[in-house]
Amino acid sequence: MRATTVPARGLVFHALEAGDGPLALCLHGFPDHPRSFRHQLPALAAAGFRAVAPFMRGYGPTGPAPDGRYQGAALALDVVALIEALGYEDAVVVGHDWGAVAAYGAALAAPSRVRKLVAAAVPYGPQFMGALTTDYDQQRRSWYMFFFQTPFADVAVPHDDFAFLARLWRDWSPGFTLPAAELAALKDTFRHPGCVEAALGYYRATFDPALQDSALADLQGRLMLAPIEVPALYLHGRDDGCIGVGLVEGMAGFFPRGLRVETLPGAGHFLHQEQPEAVNRLLLDFLSA
Repeated sequence: MRATTVPARGLVFHALEAGDGPLALCLHGFPDHPRSFRHQLPALAAAGFRAVAPFMRGYGPTGPAPDGRYQGAALALDVVALIEALGYEDAVVVGHDWGAVAAYGAALAAPSRVRKLVAAAVPYGPQFMGALTTDYDQQRRSWYMFFFQTPFADVAVPHDDFAFLARLWRDWSPGFTLPAAELAALKDTFRHPGCVEAALGYYRATFDPALQDSALADLQGRLMLAPIEVPALYLHGRDDGCIGVGLVEGMAGFFPRGLRVETLPGAGHFLHQEQPEAVNRLLLDFLSA
């Protein structure tokens, strides 16, 4: 993997990349960074793709959003801009967690730019937000989202060398231990000035319309609700401690051009790191079809 930078939408996105060929854009979530795809980038490169994984807006060394916006629609437009800035007409877009939200939004905003969509760990549709009001099990899993609305989170997340983040990883992917070197690299990302505030900003913008750009209201309103006109693959770990696997049900109706759903036994939220061979096999099979 090699490092690169991509200017787009008033930001300089730092990224990791591998290979040459058609573009595969890999988008990370929380609490994460591009090394999350360290198993996928080489596999995509070997399959003939130029695989690029950017640090999402606010995640160091990519700087904070110049407009202070971290809503899903802003992430989506970042994806479209990155495809163009990298010199491509379209791309395969792979998203995990918040990266999945960004990928869904890009497919809504510019379906001609997203050749195929692969999402993991955050299902599409209104069922997740609905579960936050009706499903106690999901409310218990999503406690952190509510905690992040408070000022206590700004102190709690970096406390004791980011022990909060390490604990989330253990809770969300039970039975998986992130290698020490990878955990150290992840903490280094969050040590960049403004990264903690930005990461929390993603969640705060979700619940507070005052933190959303009114110019993006149309796309924001359609995100997670409107049909996506792009062929898609969705992956979810059966032991996901963040989002229950039952919320995957009902996705197919939102993908008129086809959706393939795969749930992986023995995998949690970070399934692409827990079972890289299985994920890579499913990913490359879908992209070659």
